[in-house]
Amino acid sequence: MTVKDRIKAYCKAEKMTVSAFEESIGASNGYVNAISKSIGIDKLNTIVEKFSNLNIEWLLTGRGEMLKTNRTSVEHTPSKDQSEQHKDTKTPTYKQEKSTPIARLASAPGEGIPLIPLEAMAGALTAEQTVLEYECERYVVPAFSGADFLMPVKGDSMLPTYKSGDLVACKRVPMSERFFQWNKAYVVDTNQGALIKRIKPAGKGHLYLISDNKDYDPIELPATSIYAVALVIGVIRLE
Repeated sequence: MTVKDRIKAYCKAEKMTVSAFEESIGASNGYVNAISKSIGIDKLNTIVEKFSNLNIEWLLTGRGEMLKTNRTSVEHTPSKDQSEQHKDTKTPTYKQEKSTPIARLASAPGEGIPLIPLEAMAGALTAEQTVLEYECERYVVPAFSGADFLMPVKGDSMLPTYKSGDLVACKRVPMSERFFQWNKAYVVDTNQGALIKRIKPAGKGHLYLISDNKDYDPIELPATSIYAVALVIGVIRLE
């Protein structure tokens, strides 16, 4: 199920039309159907504000439940007079957490996920101490709390999934496990530098690194020439 499908499922569960959802977040008709892989951060922040019962982690990744489960139900008890007038119309009310942005700059030391510069990617992938020497911006992104770092996308090889300027959230994968989820997107550290590619088996100890942009041919290389990898678990698109 894609982000687009999950939005439609949420609208159906809330007995709301997709066009009403689009209008609520200030989007034009057809916006939801035009979503490919990700939603711009400005729209995500609006969704968080307008639909506070929607679990944003579920919307972005499919993990967890559609609706937030940390709501506390408080039964509304009408007054005596109200009880007589509305005997059978008790309505539950909910105490909900205040809506927070999908992403914000960290405000405390060590808080959030570091945004690693491209020139430091090898260190970020291998978790070497040298990467800590960079003065990285850090972002608090609750939906991607399991991420080890954020990385900027450069180039067009992964279009239309990832655009240049996007920020991908990544989780390091121990090379000792030698386990890949075929066709998933990874940040791969090779002798050509850090690349965002999908990984597929090529046989005889080799792997294919696949671009989403069909103008780019697959790269075949020995598995031993991959120094480190990180799984891409999400993307933030700045519009």
